[in-house]
Amino acid sequence: MTDMTIIHIQNIIITKNMSNKVLHVLYNDDDILMDAVKKTRAAHHHIEEVFTPFPVHGLDKAMGLAPTRLAIASFIYGLIGLTVATTMMRYIMIQDWPQDIGGKPSFSYIQNMPAFVPVMFEMTVFFAAHLMVITFYMRSRLWPFKEAENPDVRTTDDHFLMEVAVSGNENELIAFFQETGAVEVKVIEKHF
Repeated sequence: MTDMTIIHIQNIIITKNMSNKVLHVLYNDDDILMDAVKKTRAAHHHIEEVFTPFPVHGLDKAMGLAPTRLAIASFIYGLIGLTVATTMMRYIMIQDWPQDIGGKPSFSYIQNMPAFVPVMFEMTVFFAAHLMVITFYMRSRLWPFKEAENPDVRTTDDHFLMEVAVSGNENELIAFFQETGAVEVKVIEKHF
């Protein structure tokens, strides 16, 4: 057997031995949740996801999530919009259908550029906004007719849910999370 075959077989064995169990830990206050997230990370437990009824400031840093790169994508999309606007206006107004508007020369784009600034600005904003929405939905895997992934309806009202992977002794984990101020701790079999 080759090395790749052995690695593949080992991965299959590891995957079959892994538990699909997760803990759903409910809190009723965002400050208690933040403290619990910090304690959970300090204890080296893996937080799968946190569901909240409203954005909690600083939760992403407490969870150790990497900063978003959506701003970089937005800037690139804006540059694409600016390029499309400039190319479109140069072709339409100078090459394809030159017009004498207000005595401005139609043979030079540079001399007419101040009149084109509003169009360039609008196309930059248009491309950045629309492509950002598309990128956000694709990155978040949110598309039309997708079923909601919210595990507990109370997280849309007044509770906070932390989903933690079960590794090791379940009873120790349950006791740990009850000490962090959890209102409820449930062991759930997660289906992928």
